Amino acid sequence: MTISRRNLLKTGIAAGTAFSIPSVLRAQTAATEARTVRMSMGGLPTIFDPVVTTSQTTTDHAAAIYDKLFELDSKFMPQPQMVGKWGVSDDKKIFTFELRDGLGWHDGTPVTAADCVASIRRWAQIRPEGQFMMTRVQDISTKDDKTFTVALKEPLGLLPTFLANLLYVMRAKDADKPATEAVTTNIGSGPFKFNEAAARPGASLTYDRNDKYLPRQEPVDGLAGGKIVKVDRVIWENIGDAQTAIAALQAGEIDFYAAPPSDLFPVIEADPNLELQVLYKYGQDFFARINCLQKPFDNVKARQAMLHLIDQEAFLQVLSTDPKYTNTVTSWFGSGNLVSNDENTRWFKKGADPEKAKQLFKEAGYAGEKVVILQPTDWTEGSNTSQLLADALRKIGINSELAPSDWAGLVARRENKGPVEDGGWSIFITSDTDFARGEALTTSHLAMNGEKAWYGWPQSDEYEALRAKWPDVETVDERKALARKMQAIAWDYVPEFLLGQFTAPIARRKTLTGLIGMPDIIPMWNMGKA
Repeated sequence: MTISRRNLLKTGIAAGTAFSIPSVLRAQTAATEARTVRMSMGGLPTIFDPVVTTSQTTTDHAAAIYDKLFELDSKFMPQPQMVGKWGVSDDKKIFTFELRDGLGWHDGTPVTAADCVASIRRWAQIRPEGQFMMTRVQDISTKDDKTFTVALKEPLGLLPTFLANLLYVMRAKDADKPATEAVTTNIGSGPFKFNEAAARPGASLTYDRNDKYLPRQEPVDGLAGGKIVKVDRVIWENIGDAQTAIAALQAGEIDFYAAPPSDLFPVIEADPNLELQVLYKYGQDFFARINCLQKPFDNVKARQAMLHLIDQEAFLQVLSTDPKYTNTVTSWFGSGNLVSNDENTRWFKKGADPEKAKQLFKEAGYAGEKVVILQPTDWTEGSNTSQLLADALRKIGINSELAPSDWAGLVARRENKGPVEDGGWSIFITSDTDFARGEALTTSHLAMNGEKAWYGWPQSDEYEALRAKWPDVETVDERKALARKMQAIAWDYVPEFLLGQFTAPIARRKTLTGLIGMPDIIPMWNMGKA
């Protein structure tokens, strides 16, 4: 990233030669820049495979270059995307999907049903809804080059919804790789092409409009409908320092900043060229994930202690100085979903109860083991809340230690299941949309299936037996009753604990328009630049 002072120097150096450039070329250069959007996304992905990691930057990258069989509309209902026609047999056990015309890979080859089958099988090894789906799948097979079927042992009405959740279709020769081995080719069939030649590792990534992409004819509706690209190029700039990012936004050097810290909101609001915009109306629920395999948190009482230790209002003050963007949250299923409830939430107390937390650590047999908190230094909210958490633990006599790194380093280290002495970890802080917390089968961290679970690897057979009933309940009241039973178990087991809800706005220049507001993804299609 080049900041305004350097740009000024570059302008002065270039001034003497500017008039030697032909006027037509200068006009073309200006026009290209006018159709280029520069974005600071809160870091750059180091893993580009959305199966291997659920990191936000990776899924945003995947949404740009890959396409999906189904997408969720603004009412969170699945709508066909790559699929042209589909149907289900009378006994509800055989789904048939036919691809729409005009789908092609960035390397010029056509998308086939075999690509879709391979992608589904690989995705299903990792994603919780995919794992559940495969317990009911009898076979997934191609019928011809454009048609494939999913044969079930028993009905699964939520199948199209499952296929709309982070299932990015890859070429079969990529998707044939083990789900634990990252795909690195970055060749998709989506509305943008990844520009390998322009990539500057650690500094910026470049995406070019895919001229051969054929969008659907329906109007955009959430993530569904026509994915129409209105700019020629999008560049992600890696700007680790928040003040530098805001300065670049003010200078017009970037158009979009995904994660402005709350203490800089007044600066943004005072600039007539900038605007804060809430894209995810459900907000982000911040939570801390616990490593359930290693001491001291292999003992359930140590995990329960964390519920009593956390003063959410104190954490929310770190997340935002403006209370209109924050809220406490106690339900395992978030605060804004149909299944949100108050079952087993007696642990929540204004100001928390550190003495109770200290008592539970004692009952757990805590003997001074080091608690390592992974601290993402390039994510302001994550870094600050990590420091507050470490301090809260020290105050009750827990040997807590911060392990600072950028987010990419955190993503790599959280894979380690070993003890902290061998490079493992105890806790890391992250966030997810409140909407996602209401989706028990499609949200990775709501599973408790041991080795197959998300980082922290919690295991509760009782909870999993209830979660398996989720797609088959027929009424809202039945689902609410099931959610209460699941929540009772979750807050006894405690694989993670909540820090509060933050409806974080993005910052953009007012010349950038058409941003789509949906959970989990920042789409790059539909946006335009005046």
